[in-house]
Amino acid sequence: MNEIRTSRRQSAAEPQPDGITHPVPVAPPVAAPIHVNPVHQMLALPMGAEQFRTPFPIFTESTDRLMHAVQGRYTNALSPASLLLAYLDWLVHLANSPGKVGEMAQNAMSKALPLARFTVDSLMGRTDPDPFAPLAQDSRFASEGWQKFPYNVMSQAFLYTEQWWHYATTNVRGVGKHRQNVVEFTARQLLDMVSPANFFLTNPDVIKVTTEQNGQNLVRGLQNLSDDIMRNLTGRDYVKDEKFQVGKGVACTPGKVVFRNKLIELIQYTPTTDSVHAEPILIVPAWIMKYYILDLSPANSMVKWLVSQGHTVFVISWKNPGAEDRDMGMADYRRLGVMAALDAINAVVPGQKVHGAGYCLGGTLLSIAAAAMAREGDERLASVTLLAAQTDFEDAGEIMLFIDESQVTYLEDVMWDQGYLDTKQMAGAFQMLRSNDLVWSRMIRQYLLGETDTANDLMAWNSDATRLPYKMHTEYLRRLFLNNMLSKGRYTVEGRPIALTDIRAPICAVGTTKDHVAPWKSVYKIGILSDTDVTFILASGGHNAGIVSEPGHKGRSYQIATRADADKYVDPDTWAMVTPKQQGSWWEPWQQWLVANSSGQITPPKMGAPEAGYPPIADAPGLYVLMP
Repeated sequence: MNEIRTSRRQSAAEPQPDGITHPVPVAPPVAAPIHVNPVHQMLALPMGAEQFRTPFPIFTESTDRLMHAVQGRYTNALSPASLLLAYLDWLVHLANSPGKVGEMAQNAMSKALPLARFTVDSLMGRTDPDPFAPLAQDSRFASEGWQKFPYNVMSQAFLYTEQWWHYATTNVRGVGKHRQNVVEFTARQLLDMVSPANFFLTNPDVIKVTTEQNGQNLVRGLQNLSDDIMRNLTGRDYVKDEKFQVGKGVACTPGKVVFRNKLIELIQYTPTTDSVHAEPILIVPAWIMKYYILDLSPANSMVKWLVSQGHTVFVISWKNPGAEDRDMGMADYRRLGVMAALDAINAVVPGQKVHGAGYCLGGTLLSIAAAAMAREGDERLASVTLLAAQTDFEDAGEIMLFIDESQVTYLEDVMWDQGYLDTKQMAGAFQMLRSNDLVWSRMIRQYLLGETDTANDLMAWNSDATRLPYKMHTEYLRRLFLNNMLSKGRYTVEGRPIALTDIRAPICAVGTTKDHVAPWKSVYKIGILSDTDVTFILASGGHNAGIVSEPGHKGRSYQIATRADADKYVDPDTWAMVTPKQQGSWWEPWQQWLVANSSGQITPPKMGAPEAGYPPIADAPGLYVLMP
């Protein structure tokens, strides 16, 4: 009994999922003390049970974690166990499915005959239609050189192999959906490595350029390779052009840092109009990268454009965490980030509500903060804008290939060792999702064709990555990606669950058509998770370029529609089919939506609020954005 009471006393001091310790009633001690074995007390086990547990659990767990952390340096933080389990799941079920194996053989033969006929016709000089077509996004074999023998046969043989392996790794009865996706994705990655487009002797475009330039392209390619190796060894920035340096060519909209704590700097931007809309805007960027994705060059800076439209704009600039910040959790990011910023804005612009706008992870955090505020009756938000931000992670795209119990546990151990998730470990996962565009095509272009990418502001920002603290990223992966707690009403803030249905402020959600990080259909789900008016905008482009879509940008388009709270649900495919497409930037209808949810014009507020403890302390972009 005494051991059980000891266990209860220990559990009473354990932090809850939100990171806050909540006291619970503890049974009073018994009158007569009873001798307790120290091992029993440490393990909280009944007498005689110590043989089932080691007396050194912390040591053994640390040993396992250390081994995984060392392995992770060589596996790019990918769990070997997760990959092996997926492979074995597919292999065992396939071996026990003779019908599927027979279909695979039949499929191979039925597709081999057209390939053989195509090969013979090509040898004889005939130009028959290609028997196999690449995927819509695959442009590796689009040039004229791939239409000539023998390169046309090589490309068709590769596409034949690619299609057969897709057939072999999908629709095997009994294989879990997640593991099937992992096997299919892995097979595709391995095939992409041996694509004929990746090699000098089997790529007609490379051979043609080499002939025309007398091999100078290969000399330049060798120099590019050498530069890349040196950059990786020294950590030198990718973009060397000074016009894209932070504070000079990017993140250069005038403003002041009016608040700083151990996690954020809050930047207030200098007004450029005689009057401003009454409600200021708070932008909550993702902390996975630097904030200035929304303040790039002056020509495509969302911040500068909003200021020019008469808005008072505040932006959170996150600190780049180090090992000392390993225990920063989601609760800290909400409390020291969004809530602290709102307190400062209320002091600078007193008596006014705030338009909240969150990008990517910042949008998810903003939705959590908004739901918690609504639960407490805090009505300081005039509206909520979610830019490529998810609130339901059930269909979070191909990034879910790296999210399962084995992978998350392995990643936790990697972060446990160093205190954070390193930028290279994050970049590796995202590059794998688009390996043709981000890895292989770049290698062909730079190392074989000898080309050099033209630097731009988006590339400069993309090379300026940040780290993620151990506790925060563990909570983010487990509570949101793995267990999808937010959409199910089980995400806790200060010990109690929150619900997105409590939000009454109008919501504007923006998705992008080619987003591989936050697929637009996943972003669209906010419409069935909330009980308020929701305006959804579907913009052309990808996760970053689709959001950075300034007015005047050629080729941009968008669709927009509003669903009132009482309206019936429309599924995303139907919505995309019936909603008219409009040319131009989605920034303009969004800004009109902000104005429609504002209360008029006021005189621009002064910079900071010294009398309230928020004096301007530095010029924008501040110090945190410059942290390596």
